[in-house]
Amino acid sequence: MVVNVQRKLRLALGSVKDHASIGKAMIYNRDGALSSIDISVVRATGHDNSPIEDRRMHEILFLVSNSPGSVSYLAERISHRLAKTRDPIVALKTLLLVHRLLRGGNRKFEQDLRNAHLSGHLQLSTITKWFPTSPHDHCLITFLHGYASFLEERLGWMINQAGKLQPIMFQGSEFRFYKEKAMEMAFHQLPRCQVFLGRVIACSPLEIFTSNNCLSWAAMRNILRESFQVYASFSEGVAALADSFFTFTNNHARLSALEVLRKASSQSYELCNFFENCKMIIGTKNLAYPSVQIITSDHVSAMEEFLKSSSPPIATTTTLSSSSPTKTRTASAYRRPIDHNSQIITKPGKLSVIEEIEETEAMEGKESTYCSPHFSCKLETTISTEWVVFDDEEATAHDEEERMRAHDSVVTKEMKERHEEEWSYNYNNPFASYLEIRRGDFYEVT
Repeated sequence: MVVNVQRKLRLALGSVKDHASIGKAMIYNRDGALSSIDISVVRATGHDNSPIEDRRMHEILFLVSNSPGSVSYLAERISHRLAKTRDPIVALKTLLLVHRLLRGGNRKFEQDLRNAHLSGHLQLSTITKWFPTSPHDHCLITFLHGYASFLEERLGWMINQAGKLQPIMFQGSEFRFYKEKAMEMAFHQLPRCQVFLGRVIACSPLEIFTSNNCLSWAAMRNILRESFQVYASFSEGVAALADSFFTFTNNHARLSALEVLRKASSQSYELCNFFENCKMIIGTKNLAYPSVQIITSDHVSAMEEFLKSSSPPIATTTTLSSSSPTKTRTASAYRRPIDHNSQIITKPGKLSVIEEIEETEAMEGKESTYCSPHFSCKLETTISTEWVVFDDEEATAHDEEERMRAHDSVVTKEMKERHEEEWSYNYNNPFASYLEIRRGDFYEVT
């Protein structure tokens, strides 16, 4: 009973305010067309709980079409109406007026209203500063915040010749280096669709379930109809992007596409729950709900693994060019350290002292007896299974051992002299590096 009395008092006080605003507009405005626009806006957004009449809409469109440049004035009066009122019903009807003007006007009027928003004449964000003063208005004001944000995004879209919504391509926002249509869909339209659907999800029907307001239900139906169109384009674009993801040759394109698909995966679950709630609260009458295609996390994980596997490995080797003046170095500076367990490779055509000795002994029919101090000799031992009797061979073996010792001393002396000559030559050779001298490479450095 108390609520009904307060509502009646609010309607009565609001009616008085509307009449006062109409009288003020008739007195202060000198131009008859502008005065009529102001009066029509006040009458269309009255304090009563009734929906906006169609004749008020046609009246506003007629006045604007017959008065060039009056769209900016209309935008200013709508912004003034939102800024001055503290009634949620008036604010909701004002937002509904903007939405219906975007949907019902021609393309020229829609473009002029969008330019008025870009220039600052039409401001819808003032309503987001509202805070509920009573528990009864809490749900409605929360819905107003989401609806205002949705209309801010909706002003960046237009109705094409086919009657479908599409994002506006502002000058300089095109991806000119992407010539394919799939690229243009992936890096411009799909992110805009995701923002649009995100604003739709923010207008949760749970907020208007307890309000029992026919105006909020009408606004929600308009939002749903446009979201169905945008989701149809969005699902087609996601399918095309998923099919062409593995054919992209540009790594930047793959990263951007993966980011879009990752966000679409999480948003598909939210959108599915949103449409299910709308079916229960708003109903399905005159509303063709689409079937939401769920993008699972497995699809995104597979694309992430493909992106990791297709990434080029980091280069670990450095190629030095002899033609580069800043990277020219001698080859000896990049040689590996000496490994005493490896063989020393000499230049073709040059024989080391070891090879000369082995060749000389091979010509004489003798086995090589030289063993380098830097390398271990490979010894082979064969154990005989037969009993050998040594009679008078000890003296012969002793003589052979003495002869071998004498031969080794001669060879060692000859090798030492040859080594000193080569060491002196390499030390005085300006083209021999320090590492070559240390290694004892017995060949001329040319």
